[in-house]
Amino acid sequence: MEKAKVYFTKEITPESLVNIYKKLNVSLDGKIGIKISTGEAGGNNYLKPELIKDLVKLLNGTIVECNTAYDGKRNTIEEHLKVAKEHGFLNIANVDIMDGVGEMELPVNGKHLDINIVGANLANYDGLVNLAHFKGHAMGGFGGVIKNQSIGIASRNGKTYIHTAGKTKNPTELWANLPKQDDFLESMAEAAKSVADYFAKQNKSIVYINIMNNLSIDCDCDSHPEDPCMQDIGILASLDPVALDQACIDLIYNSNDAGRDHFVERIERQNGRHILPYAEEIGLGSRDYDLEEI
Repeated sequence: MEKAKVYFTKEITPESLVNIYKKLNVSLDGKIGIKISTGEAGGNNYLKPELIKDLVKLLNGTIVECNTAYDGKRNTIEEHLKVAKEHGFLNIANVDIMDGVGEMELPVNGKHLDINIVGANLANYDGLVNLAHFKGHAMGGFGGVIKNQSIGIASRNGKTYIHTAGKTKNPTELWANLPKQDDFLESMAEAAKSVADYFAKQNKSIVYINIMNNLSIDCDCDSHPEDPCMQDIGILASLDPVALDQACIDLIYNSNDAGRDHFVERIERQNGRHILPYAEEIGLGSRDYDLEEI
């Protein structure tokens, strides 16, 4: 089996982001969703509009998001759009909170999930750029494109269903129904695969990009994240989400950066790497890759 190709550039600029997207040689036509995290109010590590705007404009893309399951400033469409405006995203594109008008269910033949509940507006898009800020995460250990495609595209109820490994869809019951850690990680992989399958069945493409800057151990969903502990690494892109997240993990683990151990400690505390072999096992992608620096 041919190894997955992962492209890498150390430059983190609007131009390098466009260049690495073009390197994937995929033509995204029609209505294109750009899936990012708009970042919780109070946080400051999220991908900045100035960095992503050239790629968004190249594709005439719509920034897509879904509401959060937790109580914060992004758990309703009105509040979420307010934060998106405050963070500057409405200055570069339209923003679609995909579960603002409803949900739809995607089939999952998983160990934990039977369905994945996503924003109904996902059906409106002819292609998707999964544009993730790679960073640590308090519950997942780390977050990259797999998390961005699972938790990120799930509706409020869907996020709850993933976080509880299929125990409940009610956000008010989330914290009382947390599962074993590996069950949560596996549920994220199952949800991400359902989105990949949904697009593939319609011959629609997804491209995957991780930006490794502002490397905090905390997610952009944290309103008071810890300051970044590592120097910026670069931008990576692939058509294989598992290979892409694996490549980013390898860059972290093989780094000589003074903050490397702190970042790794967060990943190990949550057994975060477990999501990668499980995602490979269920057919989301491959951990075997060739890294090409551009």
